[in-house]
Amino acid sequence: MAAESAAFTPLTLPVLPLDDEVVLPGMVVPLDLSDAEVRAAVEAAQAAARSEPGKPRVLLVPRIDGTHAATGVLGTVEQVGRLADGDPGALIRGRGRVRIGAGTTGPGAALWVEGTRVEETVPDPLPGQVAELVKEYKALATAWLRKRGAWQVVDRVQAIDDVSALADNSGYSPFLSTEQKVELLETTDPVARLKLATQQLRDHLAEQDVAETIAKDVQEGVDKQQREFLLRRQLEAVRKELREINGEQEGEESDDYRARVEAADLPEKVREAALKEVDKLERSSDQSPEGSWIRTWLDTVLEMPWNERTEDAYDIRGARSVLDAEHAGLEDVKERITEYLAVRKRRGDRGLGVVGGRRGGAVLALVGPPGVGKTSLGESVAHAMGRKFVRVALGGVRDEAEIRGHRRTYVGALPGRIVRAIKEAGSMNPVVLLDEIDKVGSDFRGDPAAALLEVLDPAQNHTFRDHYLEVELDLSDVVFLATANVLEAIPEALLDRMELVRLDGYTEDEKVVIARDHLLPRQLERAGLDADEVTVDEGALRKLAGEYTREAGVRTLERSIARLLRKVAAQHELGERELPFTVTDADLRGLIGRPHHVPESAQDPAERRTAVPGVATGLAVTGAGGDVLYVEASLADPETGAAGLTLTGQLGDVMKESAQIALSFLRSHGAELELPVGDLKDRGVHIHFPAGAVPKDGPSAGVTMTTALASLLSGRLVRTDVAMTGEVSLTGRVLPIGGVKQKLLAAHRAGITTVIIPKRNEPDLDDVPAQVLDKLDVHAVTDVRQVLELALAPATHGAQPEVPVAA
Repeated sequence: MAAESAAFTPLTLPVLPLDDEVVLPGMVVPLDLSDAEVRAAVEAAQAAARSEPGKPRVLLVPRIDGTHAATGVLGTVEQVGRLADGDPGALIRGRGRVRIGAGTTGPGAALWVEGTRVEETVPDPLPGQVAELVKEYKALATAWLRKRGAWQVVDRVQAIDDVSALADNSGYSPFLSTEQKVELLETTDPVARLKLATQQLRDHLAEQDVAETIAKDVQEGVDKQQREFLLRRQLEAVRKELREINGEQEGEESDDYRARVEAADLPEKVREAALKEVDKLERSSDQSPEGSWIRTWLDTVLEMPWNERTEDAYDIRGARSVLDAEHAGLEDVKERITEYLAVRKRRGDRGLGVVGGRRGGAVLALVGPPGVGKTSLGESVAHAMGRKFVRVALGGVRDEAEIRGHRRTYVGALPGRIVRAIKEAGSMNPVVLLDEIDKVGSDFRGDPAAALLEVLDPAQNHTFRDHYLEVELDLSDVVFLATANVLEAIPEALLDRMELVRLDGYTEDEKVVIARDHLLPRQLERAGLDADEVTVDEGALRKLAGEYTREAGVRTLERSIARLLRKVAAQHELGERELPFTVTDADLRGLIGRPHHVPESAQDPAERRTAVPGVATGLAVTGAGGDVLYVEASLADPETGAAGLTLTGQLGDVMKESAQIALSFLRSHGAELELPVGDLKDRGVHIHFPAGAVPKDGPSAGVTMTTALASLLSGRLVRTDVAMTGEVSLTGRVLPIGGVKQKLLAAHRAGITTVIIPKRNEPDLDDVPAQVLDKLDVHAVTDVRQVLELALAPATHGAQPEVPVAA
């Protein structure tokens, strides 16, 4: 290591202060003599040199913020003359470090101080570590100088071998601050000073590398943007030339989204959200995928009819006449729509169109079997109200995003079906038909029925938020009509938000009217026939509705009419029939074959299902409406030993329990009913429900199974014209059930004339059409004993009496 020798040489020198500048030993610097302090120091040195041999000497002392450093540099005035700019100047060379002592006096106006020369020695040869340090410093200095193109200086630095001179050479570095140079000046150990200079140079090169990398990246980005800008300008010029060649006019719609948003009629919050997205679009590059997402979102927002509304037709009588003209029957729905329009009219007249941010929308659930006109009714409601109509098919939807929309971050994201329906309608108050809401499923993608809770809640849907739009959408003025076949398949929370309107099917008279006024004209047109070429009389239509079809709706009836007209058209084209032609009920068999649904009472007594004991007729409700249900019971041979109860027909748990209850009641009350219940102990009982491929469940077949078993045990037949429904208890009470209207309509279609229902279901008869009740003998009972008295034929006859059957 370097060893500092203390060869103290006293010196008396004039001070030449350097403001914010440091000169190290070995440096040669020009100084401006126009500065008074510099000139005074040089003149004082020249005056002192006249009496001493050698060149004039000064003490170069750094002065920072008015404070002189404790160490200075002995400098000799090499030459006095003029600088490059013509000002007087002096060339001074640094010779060595001097520790500054006390002040003293001397010639001239300069400040004189006493000082001690600091002599430094380094051992020769250099130790290994010091040699490596010298080698590293020269390599770093060479790299820095080559970057600046100072090739001549490189050779000079490489030629320096002295450790102290090499360290002091860094004083020429322009990147060092004054504080760093002062630190080098005050470090008297040459090796420590070289380490400090090496570290400063290393730090500067690292910063320079980072700065160069950043500058390179910035320059590449600028070059890319300039190139892209130039290419786009060229592309616009090419397109303009092509438009001029093809004679096309530039589109009126501007691509400037900001201008489009400001010109659009948007709600205030929607406008703020759109302008924020425009700001993002302007900041993003054209190649950014986010730009494409923002453009698609802005297009969707600008296409939405935020403030578009159609005026409701407040002609209440006219709306009712439209509904009557387009649909026969369905009085409940017609009354509900009429009430809605009447209330809307009164609210508008009194200035109550918007209350608490909500408008007067409606949410109705139309529940009924297929083919009764639920879907077509939605279009008729929109026609009657003068509103736009949109149908949203929900059958099979399993993704919650289908209702609420996808997040914009997903590729191919779209708004939900509700938002798309509003956009398609072009107004904020359309009639939206949510078709087949009971067919909505759920899986790992969520539950769409849960997403519909907010849509169909009048208390919430004025602030509906779609995941794609993410702005509030007012749905409070929309009339939602939801259709379903099975009420039980609709979640309870969702059903609670809707007003339930049941469509339980048509009577035979209503079917004839529908066929005459709606189905027949439509099928005549589709068959290429005129109304005066083929006519179908009312008797033929009634027979088609009663014997060729047996359904709650009219779809099969329409297909039968279409088949009939196709047959007539084909026969005319083959020359087998002349037109005009009137189809009567007698012509149906020759045209479309035999009837498929002949009433039980119209068959031969020996061929009827109830021609043997143990068979009873019940009533049930299915997804296709009401239907008749036969129950068969038999006793096993006592020799087989197969005691117990056997049930077949794909029955549910509730229906199996009803069979157990019926059997238990007869076992406990057999003596009272004069039935040979002893057979039930030793012989097996088998109860079967035909149509075994169809699942069946529910408690309403309890009285039917009890009657079938009682008929089997007593040997008395069950009357063919009697059908029954009701739940039975262990004490023989007949308990209420549901679907009375649908069951009575089914009994009427099947030719039943006497129906037995629970006493507590008697108020439900108010919903049954009067023309059906007029043709049915309805008995409301409270006990199974009353059922048996009405349903079983008298024992003295041994067979059922002949009773008239309704046409």
